[in-house]
Amino acid sequence: MSSKESGKEAEGAGQPTRPETIISEKMLLATGIRVGTMVKTKAMAHFVSRTTPDGLHYIDLSKTLARIEIAARFISRADISKVVVYSSREYAKTPIEKFCELTGAIPITGRFMPGTFTNPLYPYHIDAEIVIVADPAIDTQAVDEASKMGIPVVAICDTDNVTSKVDLVIPANNRGRKALAAVFWLLARAVLIRTGRLRPDQPMKYTIEDFETKLVEEAATVKT
Repeated sequence: MSSKESGKEAEGAGQPTRPETIISEKMLLATGIRVGTMVKTKAMAHFVSRTTPDGLHYIDLSKTLARIEIAARFISRADISKVVVYSSREYAKTPIEKFCELTGAIPITGRFMPGTFTNPLYPYHIDAEIVIVADPAIDTQAVDEASKMGIPVVAICDTDNVTSKVDLVIPANNRGRKALAAVFWLLARAVLIRTGRLRPDQPMKYTIEDFETKLVEEAATVKT
């Protein structure tokens, strides 16, 4: 899937419906999942549902949910033990850890070591099938290496993101603590359902709140 296709191809393929999540739309909206930024890039424009008078762009929640379903379908076809989930963003740390605990994917947080995907002589080299990042703007090393190796990149993208090296965009607020927890919770749930490890009517082991990076954890990280 090329980066140019990521914006249009997914909308036409099967018109996926809202994932079954055992969570109300009101609860989802409370996480700030659709709250964008004051900037709207050309690549992200068609994901924007409205813009406030002061210029804040809001993301179409239905498109976010549809893309999560598409991403889950894509991920479920891969060897989950070769799916890498990375971000240097502190608020993405717990969501990534919980997602990987439930699905079996590989979590990487903090600094991304150069050569992880590109240098087979590097001791911690990973032969990844899919790379998922929380923000292509700050997770550039992982995105660049994946792109060089032809590894598909799935990325949570806000309204201000450039998506030229992203193969599948999940449009959502990728800065908010609660929003990131919600996206990774929804994606984990969809992957588990797709792979037959969770029934659509079955509750998850963890709640969205469990996926949140707690402020206490953040403060401890800052001190160290």
